[in-house]
Amino acid sequence: RLVHLDMKGAPPRASFLAEVLPLLRALGATGLLLEFEDTFPYAGPLEPLRAPHAFSPGELRAVLGQAKAQGLEVVPLVQSFGHMEFVLKHKEFAHLREVKAFPNALNPHKEESRALVKAMIDQVMALHEDLKWFHIGCDEVYYLGEGEESKQWLQQEGNTPEKLCLSHIKAVASCVASSYPAVTPIVWDDMLRGMSEETLAESGVSQLVQPMIWDYAADLNVEDKVHLIEKYHRCGFSKVWFASAFKGATGANQSLTLIGHHLQNQLGWLEVTSSSPPGVLEGIALTGWQRYDHFSVLCELLPVAIPSLAVCLQTLQNGGYSEKIKENVEKLLGMSNLEIDTYMSTSSGTFPGSNILTLVTEVSFYLKSSVDDLLERNRYVTGWFSPYHRKRKIIHPIIMHHFQPDAVSLLSKWNAVVHDLQAAMEQVFHKCTVEEWMEENVHPSLQKLQQVVDDLDQA
Repeated sequence: RLVHLDMKGAPPRASFLAEVLPLLRALGATGLLLEFEDTFPYAGPLEPLRAPHAFSPGELRAVLGQAKAQGLEVVPLVQSFGHMEFVLKHKEFAHLREVKAFPNALNPHKEESRALVKAMIDQVMALHEDLKWFHIGCDEVYYLGEGEESKQWLQQEGNTPEKLCLSHIKAVASCVASSYPAVTPIVWDDMLRGMSEETLAESGVSQLVQPMIWDYAADLNVEDKVHLIEKYHRCGFSKVWFASAFKGATGANQSLTLIGHHLQNQLGWLEVTSSSPPGVLEGIALTGWQRYDHFSVLCELLPVAIPSLAVCLQTLQNGGYSEKIKENVEKLLGMSNLEIDTYMSTSSGTFPGSNILTLVTEVSFYLKSSVDDLLERNRYVTGWFSPYHRKRKIIHPIIMHHFQPDAVSLLSKWNAVVHDLQAAMEQVFHKCTVEEWMEENVHPSLQKLQQVVDDLDQA
């Protein structure tokens, strides 16, 4: 049971991870799937990939040491085909794009592309010890086959986009196998799903990688999944992985996690497990996406989704969900009442980052609605202090008494909440994450409110 930590948005500080790892172990995690993206301390020619807030080698060694101390198996994830925006957005690597205008997919025809991937894998491998698995990504390779070199290649007889995809996966997996014979590469399975058994079997990819079948829906089609597993088995894949989700799969700009959705997803995967051929399942990764891709907004922050992760892990460990499991989760998180089917978390909890969950819930539910109530539904504001009045600084002094005190007290209340949230977030995240979250979720409403108070003063 690997917990996926997606670092391509809101990467937690190493100090926060040190607090969280023992909790993950207690909840039933047996490992971590670490997707570093631009937070890995790449060096040398790869240094441009390293974000300003990237982990230092020392911080990363400390995190890996703590994982080891907790008995958590670490599986690094390095994208090597699709979702390469964090690499291909840089001018130094832009010439390796599949389609010149889009930084998402790597051109699989260039020798330099493979050298780049090998260099990334080598640097990540060098910081890890005793790895059994290494995830090489390869999901959502959009626009594959649409680059100039691919178009020429596809004109040759017998060449297809499927074969192009498989040959690159095979090249990356072979590179891992030759340099690190004890390590098995894992790939996301979505590019393989639609391929014929014959194409898959003939490619030889099944001898080199383990596919990770991902689906984050609440209503998993169990029968389809079982057929897919049987198909992979017939094609020669000895083992498969599953990937569920505990957050980051219900909306690109989602700020709160609906636990019930993710619980249903785990229960679906448990059904798939019990209907699958015995011995074929290697493990499951509980994904926690932090952005849908390198350029999208942040979705739910890790501390916000810890109750969801707890429920999901406990459900998988115990083979189902019950009142007893709910009580156990509440005990481990220090929560008095866990809400599964609403976003409202009424009890705060004592787990690391629980104060962030409380404050994010308050902001998500009440900030925009309370400001909108005042500015759009208060008859004194809409009737006597419209944009026309505000622009010309006109107001009837009697009217001011009807809503100025409310506006001022609402502003001071929200400024206090946001101040607390900012302080809590700075303990867990880097400044750039706090800034981004505030600009997306707080500033639009708070600035509107501030502007009205300022306009009132001037009028």
